[in-house]
Amino acid sequence: MSRIGIKDIAEKANVSTATVSYVLNGTRNVSPKTRERVLRVIEELNYTPNDVAKSLKSQRTNIIGVIAEDVTVFNVPEIIDGINEYADRHDMHILLTNLRLHKRVGHNFGDVDAYKKYASNAVMDLLSKQVEGIIYVGVHPRDVTGLIDTRGKPIVYTYCYTDSDISIQYNDEQASYDAMKYLIERGHRRISIISGLMDSLPSRLRFNGYYRAVTEFQLPFDPQFIKVGDWGLESAYRLTKELLDLPQRPTAILIMNDIMVIGAMRALLEAGVAIPQEMSIIGFDNREFSDYVNPRITTMDLPLHQMGYSAMKILTSIVKGETVECDRSPACTLIERDSVASLLPRP
Repeated sequence: MSRIGIKDIAEKANVSTATVSYVLNGTRNVSPKTRERVLRVIEELNYTPNDVAKSLKSQRTNIIGVIAEDVTVFNVPEIIDGINEYADRHDMHILLTNLRLHKRVGHNFGDVDAYKKYASNAVMDLLSKQVEGIIYVGVHPRDVTGLIDTRGKPIVYTYCYTDSDISIQYNDEQASYDAMKYLIERGHRRISIISGLMDSLPSRLRFNGYYRAVTEFQLPFDPQFIKVGDWGLESAYRLTKELLDLPQRPTAILIMNDIMVIGAMRALLEAGVAIPQEMSIIGFDNREFSDYVNPRITTMDLPLHQMGYSAMKILTSIVKGETVECDRSPACTLIERDSVASLLPRP
């Protein structure tokens, strides 16, 4: 069966092909009577516009490719939802590719050669489908310079970055500083920190925020309060036990992710140290479980949805040749729950 085209509609409706095109695209005024006749024929013939042909003619597809390193990692779904929200509001479409890197390489993101082929294949597949640009969503904030070649198509990175492309990242240093300020305003001065691996950019930036607050508020600086974990529960469990063995314990611990908070809480529970009465804890990431453990975890919420929305907004403006101001470093938000106590005297 041959495909119904605009010419067939024009012949049956006894109008020109241009008139049919005007009705379909709404580009010119057509008399109500003629418009009704054309629409009736379109319905009778069950005509569906050929979007690909239309896009080739206009040189626009309104399709953006999205490469997610792994959709099962906690940060990615909310970023993609932000991308989708902007797309829905502006009649754009996305094609999503999942590299499944967490399952393929685990935490070994430094070995770029182990997954470069997956990223390259994803780019080539998206380019073959006429995407107008690409958003690359990382699972860990790191430098991915040289990972992929978009063959001249615009690209925006989020939750990772390169040395020359646009990237949308939350402000790690400011978030850590804000968490420290929250503790200090509640009377804490002996504050420890349990970081992730220090070869990680988020760890370094969050430590910078911690140290800036220590310096600015003239807190006692005790090197024994600085503990380097590996982002995992067991490392925080072990390091918290070390803090409890100090002659003068901290009164609060800033912990760089909520997974490690669980390890710290287990160590405190085993030692009979009450949270937050005897030890306050503040985490990072606002993972779903942080609102369900006891006590509920006070933590820094990452602006993941906003990051996705901003990435899509900026990429769309580039595609259209427009200049749009957009926040490339959205702020984290402190979620106040039950794991931090005030040491200030009651009024």
